[in-house]
Amino acid sequence: MSVVIAIDAGTTGVRSRAVFDTGPSQISSYREFTQHFPRPGWVEHDATEIWNTVIETLQDVISQLSEPISAIGITNQRETVVAWSRKSGKPFGTAIVWQDRRTADRCDELASHLSLVRQQTGLVLDPYFSATKFEWLINNREIKVDQDLCLGTIDSWLIFKLSGHEAFVTDPTNASRTMLFDITKMQWSQELCDLLNVPINNLPSIRPSSSRFALTTRHGALPAGIPISGVAGDQQAALFGQACFMTGATKNTYGTGSFVLMNVGTECPAPKAGILTTVAWQIESQQPVYALEGAIFATGAAIQWLRDGLNIIDNASEVGPLAQTVADSDGVVIVPAFAGLGSPWWDPYARGSIFGITRGTTRAHIARATIESIVFQTRDVVESMSAASGIKIKDLRVDGGAAVVDFMLQLQADHLGVTVLRPKQLETTAMGAAYLAGLAEKVWGSTDEITQAWQLDRKFEPNAAATGYESWQTAVKRSMNWLG
Repeated sequence: MSVVIAIDAGTTGVRSRAVFDTGPSQISSYREFTQHFPRPGWVEHDATEIWNTVIETLQDVISQLSEPISAIGITNQRETVVAWSRKSGKPFGTAIVWQDRRTADRCDELASHLSLVRQQTGLVLDPYFSATKFEWLINNREIKVDQDLCLGTIDSWLIFKLSGHEAFVTDPTNASRTMLFDITKMQWSQELCDLLNVPINNLPSIRPSSSRFALTTRHGALPAGIPISGVAGDQQAALFGQACFMTGATKNTYGTGSFVLMNVGTECPAPKAGILTTVAWQIESQQPVYALEGAIFATGAAIQWLRDGLNIIDNASEVGPLAQTVADSDGVVIVPAFAGLGSPWWDPYARGSIFGITRGTTRAHIARATIESIVFQTRDVVESMSAASGIKIKDLRVDGGAAVVDFMLQLQADHLGVTVLRPKQLETTAMGAAYLAGLAEKVWGSTDEITQAWQLDRKFEPNAAATGYESWQTAVKRSMNWLG
């Protein structure tokens, strides 16, 4: 029996999971790490703490295995950036997280270059992406730009550490989120690096997502010589783990934010307003596969806000049952623009808003309006994506923590007018990383085997008239003009 370990280095914690060639196992280990909020709109992580958390979870999983490890796959929070010393292996201060908005003004200054950014990267000018974060690190931490400097995303940082400081590499899915990578030429863009003042020689080399990146060195219980052979940003890994291998196949991950990705094949599409184009994955010796993406910044975060900010619920699992105690939101609309709005609006200055409250508004109405906001944001993205691609989706595959809320998925099916499919295995990011690594090391022979391994848990068919969407659209526009 062959086993692959997937490292899922997310935004709030790290999970390492063993995946056998016969399917996922119960052998996994999870650790949270600290979130730092030094100023309003700033979000930071300690890269060394993330690394230590990875080693802790790996050692925990390895201690439960009797089989030799065939490969390691890595999936990671995207756009988060780290600067570190090649010689010492120590970071130059904290990592800047994808949610961080400190470079919004810099993105405004670059507005005249939007066309160039769109054509080469498929992205928009937004502080969400890595490039302006790299520039900020260099300028504000007085980092010396020389051969010792490494600028990378979390995957590059972890591979560097796992390989004993030997490998400084990334894959096209992570590179395509930096705003520095030409997705048609599949290489770093000198033009964009010059524009953003990011030294191209200090960026990692690029390997296909399913290929051998490096070999591990010994770290405690982690043996030396294990190939690291699969790497993908978390959302692309989820698309792969959901077996969305056909053009038009679409998934949504309901996590801290939500991310809708549609497989659009091996031809890179022209940029479309409001929607991102990204590299979905690349298997060694094959053409890259592209995806359209809609990035929604706050979905699960809105449920956390009900729990931690408003104390309306004690546990996130309570939100669905509470919302179902009322027939509707009674006119309440919540726009959870805590960090601005992502797709298809791309307004970093929008603010979270609650509309329509009365003396009769209860916490149940607030809970229902919050769930509806997740459904409405997904509808915004899917309809924009279908318009951009000319492809009407046949169904939507879902995963992520909030995908366990049946009530929400039924509302989603009603609003999209398509079937929503929830798999038995919801940790699709880890599965995608494992599959990419296992394909490179011949644990799985082809993507057909992965398609056969995907199993349905529950199907949600549209069965009721969708209401409230017009009020949502009005509320969004008001949240973008909250200063009048």
